[in-house]
Amino acid sequence: MMSLMVHLKTVAHLRGKGDRIAKVTFRGLPFFSRVAENCEEVANFNETFRWPIASRLDGNEMLEIQVYNYSKVFSNRLVGTFSMVLQKVAEEGHLELTDTLIDDNNTSIKTSVTIEIRYQSMDGTVGVWSDGEFLDVPDDRDGMFAFETDSLLSGQSHGSGTSPGRSLQGSIPTFRKAGKGVFSAMKLGKIKSSRDDHRKSDEPAVLDMEDLDRRAMRLAGAMDPDTISLASVTAVTTNVSNKRSKPDIKMEPSSGRPVDYQISITVIEARQLIGLNMDPVVCVEIGDDKKYTSMKESTNCPYYNEYFVFDFHVPPDVMFDKIIKLSVIHSKNLLRSGTLVGTFKMDVGTVYSQPEHQFYHKWAIMSDPDDITAGCKGYIKCDIAVVGKGDNIKTPHKANETDEDDIEGNLLLPEGIPAERQWARFYVRIYRAEGLPKMNTSIMANVKKAFIGENRDLVDPYVQVQFAGQKGKTSVQKSSYEPIWNEQVIFTELFPPLCKRMKVQIRDSDKVNDVAIGTHFIDLRKISNDGDKGFLPTLGPAWANMYGSTRQYTLMDEHQDLNEGLGEGVSFRSRLLLSIAVEILDTTSPEIISSTDVQIENVSNISESATGKMDEFFLFGAFLEATMIDRKIGDKAISFEITIGNYGNQIDGVSKPSSTKKKKKDGDNEEEENELIQNSSEDEADEDGDLVSVSTTPLMKPVITDRNYFHLPYFEKKPCVYIKSWWQDQRRRLYNSNMMDKIADKLEEGLNDVQEIIKTEKAFPERRLRGVLEELSVGCSRFVTLANKDVNQAGRTKLDRERLKSCMREMDSMAQQTRQIRTQVKKNTVKEKVKLVQNFLQKLRFLADEPQHSIPDVFVWMMSNNKRIAYARVPSKDILYSIVDEETGKDCGKVKAVFLKLPGKKGFGHAGWTVQAKLELYLWLGLNKQRKDFLKGLPNGFEEVKAINTGPVLQSIPPVSLVYDMKQVFQLRAHMYQARSLFAADSSGLSDPFARVFFSTHSQVTEVLSETLCPTWDQLLVFDNVELFGEASELRDDPPIIVVEIYDQDTVGKAEFIGRTFAKPTIKMCDEHYGPPRFPPQLEYYQVYRGNCTAGELLAAFELLQVGQGGRADLPPLEGPTDSEHGPILPVPLGIRPVLSRYRIEVLFWGLRDLKRINLAQVDRPRVDIECAGRGVQSVLIQNYKKNPNFSTLVKWFEVDLPENELLHPPLNIRVVDCRAFGRYILVGSHAVTSLRRFIYSTPDKTSNNWATAAKLMNGYMVLTNGGSQPRSSPSLSSRTFSRPAGDILVNVDADPSIRKMDTVVKLDATEEESDKDKKKKKKKKKGGVEEEDETDERMLDWWSKYFASIETLKETLRAQEAAQAEAEEREDLEIAAEAGGSKTKEKNKEKKGFKDKKKGPTADGTEKKPVKAKVDELLVYNKELESEYGNFEDWLHTFNLYRGKAGDDDEHALDDDRIVGRFKGSLCMYKLPLSEEITREAGFDPNMGMFQSIPHNDPINVLVRVYVVRATDLHPADINGKADPYVVIKLGKTEVKDKENYISKQLNPVFGKSFDIEATFPMESMLTVSVYDWDLVGTDDLIGETKIDLENRFYSKYRATCGISSNYSVHGYNVWRDPLKPTQILAKLCKDGKTDAPQYGPGGKVKVANRIFTGATEIEDENGLKKQTEEHLALTVLNHWEEIPRVGCKLVPEHVETRPLLNVDKPGIEQGRIEMWVDMFSMDMPAPGPAIEISPRKPKRYELRVIIWNTDEVILEDDDYFTGEKSSDIFVRGWLKGQQEDKQDTDVHYHSLTGEGNFNWRFVYPFDYLMAEEKIVISKKESMFSWDETEYKIPPRLTLQVWDADHFSADDFLGAIELDLNRFPRGAKTAKQCSLNMIRNEHELPTISIFKQKRVKGWWPFVARDENDEMELTGKVEAELHLVTAEEAEKSPVGLGRNEPDPLEKPNRPDTTFLWFLSPLKAIRYLICNRYKWLIIKIVLAMLLLIMLGLFLYSMPGYLVKKLLGA
Repeated sequence: MMSLMVHLKTVAHLRGKGDRIAKVTFRGLPFFSRVAENCEEVANFNETFRWPIASRLDGNEMLEIQVYNYSKVFSNRLVGTFSMVLQKVAEEGHLELTDTLIDDNNTSIKTSVTIEIRYQSMDGTVGVWSDGEFLDVPDDRDGMFAFETDSLLSGQSHGSGTSPGRSLQGSIPTFRKAGKGVFSAMKLGKIKSSRDDHRKSDEPAVLDMEDLDRRAMRLAGAMDPDTISLASVTAVTTNVSNKRSKPDIKMEPSSGRPVDYQISITVIEARQLIGLNMDPVVCVEIGDDKKYTSMKESTNCPYYNEYFVFDFHVPPDVMFDKIIKLSVIHSKNLLRSGTLVGTFKMDVGTVYSQPEHQFYHKWAIMSDPDDITAGCKGYIKCDIAVVGKGDNIKTPHKANETDEDDIEGNLLLPEGIPAERQWARFYVRIYRAEGLPKMNTSIMANVKKAFIGENRDLVDPYVQVQFAGQKGKTSVQKSSYEPIWNEQVIFTELFPPLCKRMKVQIRDSDKVNDVAIGTHFIDLRKISNDGDKGFLPTLGPAWANMYGSTRQYTLMDEHQDLNEGLGEGVSFRSRLLLSIAVEILDTTSPEIISSTDVQIENVSNISESATGKMDEFFLFGAFLEATMIDRKIGDKAISFEITIGNYGNQIDGVSKPSSTKKKKKDGDNEEEENELIQNSSEDEADEDGDLVSVSTTPLMKPVITDRNYFHLPYFEKKPCVYIKSWWQDQRRRLYNSNMMDKIADKLEEGLNDVQEIIKTEKAFPERRLRGVLEELSVGCSRFVTLANKDVNQAGRTKLDRERLKSCMREMDSMAQQTRQIRTQVKKNTVKEKVKLVQNFLQKLRFLADEPQHSIPDVFVWMMSNNKRIAYARVPSKDILYSIVDEETGKDCGKVKAVFLKLPGKKGFGHAGWTVQAKLELYLWLGLNKQRKDFLKGLPNGFEEVKAINTGPVLQSIPPVSLVYDMKQVFQLRAHMYQARSLFAADSSGLSDPFARVFFSTHSQVTEVLSETLCPTWDQLLVFDNVELFGEASELRDDPPIIVVEIYDQDTVGKAEFIGRTFAKPTIKMCDEHYGPPRFPPQLEYYQVYRGNCTAGELLAAFELLQVGQGGRADLPPLEGPTDSEHGPILPVPLGIRPVLSRYRIEVLFWGLRDLKRINLAQVDRPRVDIECAGRGVQSVLIQNYKKNPNFSTLVKWFEVDLPENELLHPPLNIRVVDCRAFGRYILVGSHAVTSLRRFIYSTPDKTSNNWATAAKLMNGYMVLTNGGSQPRSSPSLSSRTFSRPAGDILVNVDADPSIRKMDTVVKLDATEEESDKDKKKKKKKKKGGVEEEDETDERMLDWWSKYFASIETLKETLRAQEAAQAEAEEREDLEIAAEAGGSKTKEKNKEKKGFKDKKKGPTADGTEKKPVKAKVDELLVYNKELESEYGNFEDWLHTFNLYRGKAGDDDEHALDDDRIVGRFKGSLCMYKLPLSEEITREAGFDPNMGMFQSIPHNDPINVLVRVYVVRATDLHPADINGKADPYVVIKLGKTEVKDKENYISKQLNPVFGKSFDIEATFPMESMLTVSVYDWDLVGTDDLIGETKIDLENRFYSKYRATCGISSNYSVHGYNVWRDPLKPTQILAKLCKDGKTDAPQYGPGGKVKVANRIFTGATEIEDENGLKKQTEEHLALTVLNHWEEIPRVGCKLVPEHVETRPLLNVDKPGIEQGRIEMWVDMFSMDMPAPGPAIEISPRKPKRYELRVIIWNTDEVILEDDDYFTGEKSSDIFVRGWLKGQQEDKQDTDVHYHSLTGEGNFNWRFVYPFDYLMAEEKIVISKKESMFSWDETEYKIPPRLTLQVWDADHFSADDFLGAIELDLNRFPRGAKTAKQCSLNMIRNEHELPTISIFKQKRVKGWWPFVARDENDEMELTGKVEAELHLVTAEEAEKSPVGLGRNEPDPLEKPNRPDTTFLWFLSPLKAIRYLICNRYKWLIIKIVLAMLLLIMLGLFLYSMPGYLVKKLLGA
């Protein structure tokens, strides 16, 4: 182990007298010396510091020593610094020197330091992690070294002589999805401490590490605000020595609880469906719900665009295992179910794990499950999104639709899955099971026994396997606890499958209904690897352990869900031996079975040893303490039982097998059953004697702790249990998993540290991150060396070998990447790198989860009255022993605090939060032969007590109890200062909290403080005579934890639980000095948990003081009376409570809004009370809330003493009370402002770019992110928002378009990248669309042109952003993956990206079209609410929600909205007194307004509100048909505008295009609600969703959100100026309000504002085209760049459209669609605004498409002639534009074509309505005969032409078709010869034309169909002419259909043979027959005559014969 040691001897030539302290830093890890007290010249430190180092000492590394003057109160003052390069040390290994220090100015000072340095390089000791000699901790398993570490709390960490280390605060629990419930809410930071108790007596107590923070606090001085851990950190600052492990605070199982999900699927269209002329329907199926699209006739590329929504309320596991199945069905109708064309399956989990939880516009590949040889059956284009509660789906924008037509590039498959998936067989082999529980009552058994006379096993098991929506079952083995099946279930599924999990379930077959015995899920991702060195899914043969409900059989098992695999199993059920293999099928081989049905086959048995050698394991447990036993159980005697598998389970474990081979052990049986294990030999039992397992502790009656809890009197005698069990020895799996888990734990802890450092804005997070990475790479390398062992052990499966290989590869590459990243960690990249490293953490956790089980988990049950009450489940790997340290489980041989919980659903909710019992439990599990050390980790000072009846006491028999003879007495002092943000437990929305502190068997309570969520108890609880057993030194290192529970006191009934937290006390032994730096302890924040949710924070400190011989007199004195029983409450002593200083808090009272009724009475005279730290202020009374809810006096203030440390500031409480008659007050609601930090006033920086008040209120948005969160300027302007130097600056605004494009790229705003996925599904304006040509004319442009152009721009900016982001990512990937192996996936992505870019090449680069587009003025489309762009418009007026009522106990606090009873509007400003003079001296300073200068008055004001609603998208369907009939309702105050008569029929994406004017009076009517309702013919209309907008904040905002500022000024046309004030007036007003000089307009189009000069145009055209001079353009330029004006500037709201989510109360948190809209507001005392802009939807334009079919050629010949057998076809052509039913037209028939040539000269005429902007045809038709009204559909303009063969007596035969998209179809060929399949095959490469531009086009096009093998074949060619005319032109030159008048076409010249034979039979005979078959006909006639004669002969013959015979 390499290490560097520094011996700091003395520091000499110091000045003055005082305390000194030194800090020695190497590689970012600082150590502090002890404090040298009262030294004058020389400070003798004489201490050694040691750094274990993982990488060689580099010659240019530095060592730094800093010497400080130490101060208890103020921060330490630096005397000087000494730093040296360690080159010499690295070379020679040893160095002594004395040298002088240098001060801050780098000048040398007299003071000198003497040190000695030693460097010890590699000497071969094991491992980096357990450096025993250094730590004096022989068996440290979880060792912790931060190579470059900074303590969290101070940015400094310190150590003493021999014990370096660090303190850690953990962070908020991270839920680990793996379902392990590993959740350390308290990171018990691990600090190693020295155990040298033989210290020199004169030396002051050497500081140990657990109090680093405290000490840091002192060092940094109380002034430093960041010296305390933030509240997010659960501070159980502790040093876990090797005796204790961390408790888990997670009390409530998170899985198994149902949640809301919504799955929305849009089926857009299908393409290339296999089959001729089909009528396809798409069926969408999720689980058991099915929904169908409508049927499209006679097409194999139907367009649906139908939207389906499925709602579920199920647990996540169930949801994610559901299968989404899309199938295409051909010709389904009421009578027949139709034939299946193809299906596509994927599980919901796959969709949920996609980015944004969705697939958008992707193509699903259809395959036929009944014929796996067939290949692809077509594609469906769809969107699938899965929304859980609180997820919001952002619909990505799509560049343009042509990209999406590239099917191959947009398949509906997760990243990394190949497009061509192959079929594979999944073989699940089920061998046997053992240990099944009874599944029948014993009464039945006895009846059977009476009749049959034999005792049968009471279970009839079979196994059911579910995968990808299919089920397979094995046979049922009657009556067997150990059934043997030896069967395999075979699934045929595409590989890789899109279903993640396979569910294997043992079920009990029963006459009535089968029930599950146990369930095991197999995650395919864990048993396969898709890398290039990967492997197919494989598993076993291995045993799978199944857990579920308890084993005793009851008819109605309340925990049955657990057996179904929902929730955490509470007991071992059985184990099943199974294996999985996958074989990829070669679908070309002939003997393959083509169906995908599940098959069951028998397989041969496997040998016993295939799963590993049986070995004997030994499990030992000692119960050191059992406290906090729930009082319900407390009256009966209690025992604890430990089981592993069925071993040790006494009540219901062993179902005695009827077979002779008994596998199970029964603890009750005294005789050892040796035949139990096949391979247990006699001699093995010798050394153990007859060791009988003892699995339960003796019964014992609990003793009362307090009103709620009892404890068991385990004082000096601690009961023990031990169990022997036999399992296959597969420890290697657990060992590897343990190693990875430890690396991951360490990494997680390190990352939490780094994030904490970043969060508290401390110095050097990058150093800490480098340290973390160093640790990670060392850990990974260490794994690679350790894991590759026991490779040839028995029972190693293929998966073991492959997993080992892939884990080693992964870890190796991780180590390399880590080293790489480590070199790139810079101050500015820390956050990104932390994100990267988070991925490592996830990968480690994923790798660590071992899919093949070995030893089952251990269960600890509390038993009372022979019933199971509460349990804890301990994973066996956590307590597994190994001789190699890293492999040992993290809790093996350690004392762990274990909390028992109720089983199953009982554990949800309240019952789950109350602890059933808290155990201090010691567990050890290992091979029996390794058991000699099993007691090693116990606290020392005990004697073993063996069982009495064992005869001669053998050494090896484990003890049944331990007796401790060492006992220490302590006094615990709990300094309970305050709590904040507690859970609201009463209906008033407040709580009456008190805290109960538990330590060991003692408990005490603080006083109850009524009606508060932020109690300041300021109370010291003293626990006397706390007895702890064990050695003093060990207790000092490792005290037990303290549990603090906070309750709400209720007048009646039991106090209600609020939450709980854990803490570790600081310990003082009696020989230590009570003084700094450890004492007095420092207050810290502890996170309080309620179940899995946080429920507040507790600020407290705990100290544990040893009581020595002198009794309590020796302890530091307590202030106040010590007789705590009768005396008053003790306050927290002075040294511990925070230092206070004087603050003034100013409150702006603006008004109250939306107050709800209280107890049915209206609130009439409300008042607001503000309280902070016991002081406060009341607002004036609002006399009549209805008339005017604003306050008449705006600003009040109060002074208060607050802690200097900002992080300790108490919350500020806002309460609203209603003053009723007779002096009664009623609480309306309250709000607690938890952090006052954002309201702290900071003096305005004169040079800064913000406006004055923003700087004054340190208002989270403006100041901290000066511009970061300011909205992007409109992309259509070249606004460059870089900060500028002072002086006059020229801002040029008309940049040319190409530069403009660049600018959008430059100004990307990183914060918006993710959120800006655009919702614009519908209005896609194609590039190079028609707009450019048609609409260049100014008169043609309307508001929609502007809107669509803006959406294009939005998409472009987004695309540019994405490109920039992708580029940045790629650069980063390249850097990191430079030499690492992990880069393959990235290369894949890159190839993909490159491929797409190439394709986009010519089209996407639309630069040449730019100038055309620039003509349209644009607005800004925000794809989110305007508020989110502008910080909720809380620039000076904040909104505080008032709560009342109990808080919801849902997992998320999403239900808090129901508790809101109103809103208080106002603001706060706090500052330290006295305030500097200059502020109050400013001109115009109004002392009454304090810091809130220049705030408008709050008198009522009349406003005209104009609401524009553009459209809604993706509405949630409200009708049964999966559609809705939406209309808009607008409410403001009492005004409600319903637009019911204009509802839009059956549309989920309605375009409203409406504006509404409402007059309102602020403040009474300021909340605007825009709702979308669904119109119903009968019954009431349903609300689909609504959105609320607070208009008041917008109206008063500095951002001027009243009327958006457009980019250009014009006085007429579509872009007319909307605001009644002209730009010049607005600008003048802004300058006046901001106390800036008025704008100066100069000649030559210049304007000067402040010190900026802007240029712009100066002329304007009016309607008549006359030019006039104007300054408006200049003023507008300034307004658009207002954010660049110093001091007062801010971004003004531009002309915009915002997209707001629609929400519905019934479905909280789930979006029901979105609405695009904007609001303009005009004050009524200003000039009236002009009329509203016209935004009604564009009307489609009428066109007529004339298609002339001239000829066909080479049409395939379908019919055989009746007579001649010749091939011919009766050809006709059919065509349609809108749909087959609506407007199909047929030509006449060209009969009997022998060559495939047909002549028609036939005209089709199709009138249609077309929307240019959207490129869609609009059809209105009734959906069915029952529909009330017509529904509008929009379909793409596609002309379909088909060629058919006419048959008279049977259905016509379809021969081929072609579909032409009128916007882009290939140019027709000049001649029939040139016309080929390539015109269709290579559609993408060929140039396309648009009929809307060409107007007239003629040529040859191919007809195609698909043959049996699914290949395209040419089935004919058609010569057609397309002519497009507008409706007006069509009227002028009408044409006839077919060949009719007007403008008739001539008759075609057809050959003689084209006629119909049965209409002119003679002609037919002449042409067809005579010529060719003359002789044949003659022969036939003769033969016929002969036959007739023969027939007549036979007919008459019998008659004659009879006559003859009878002789008649």
